Amino acid sequence: MTAPIHPDALALVRHFEGLYLKAYLCPAGVPTIGYGRTAGVRMGQTITAAQAEVFLRADMAAAAAQVDKLVMVPLTDQQRGALASFVFNLGAGALRDSTLRSMLNKGDYKGAAGQFGRWVYATVNGEKVQLPGLKKRRAAEADLFETT
Repeated sequence: MTAPIHPDALALVRHFEGLYLKAYLCPAGVPTIGYGRTAGVRMGQTITAAQAEVFLRADMAAAAAQVDKLVMVPLTDQQRGALASFVFNLGAGALRDSTLRSMLNKGDYKGAAGQFGRWVYATVNGEKVQLPGLKKRRAAEADLFETT
């Protein structure tokens, strides 16, 4: 059995994703509902707050399972939760190919924590721009990662 997701990580994702009970198109044009769920979502779909919570826990468990596969060093529940939020938002490939993961797997926890802040860019109209919301989210993830 895998470890549960730390409550602070769930709260972080709830805060940054927001709750949407009706499907909408995210900035990338993907149908999204609840707290950032995209799997199987169709426009016009509606859910309850309870369903959104079930989806969030399932999506974060899936993200944490990817963290468990990619990280070879021991993690606290907070570190695992912060990384699950990162994977939930950016995908497992971002963690897999990151300097953050490389440093972490070498045991450089402090260096890895410093890498969250590099993941604050998105492509908007063909241009790479820093997004304030991503900057805040990565700072919150880094803070949770460094919580002892």
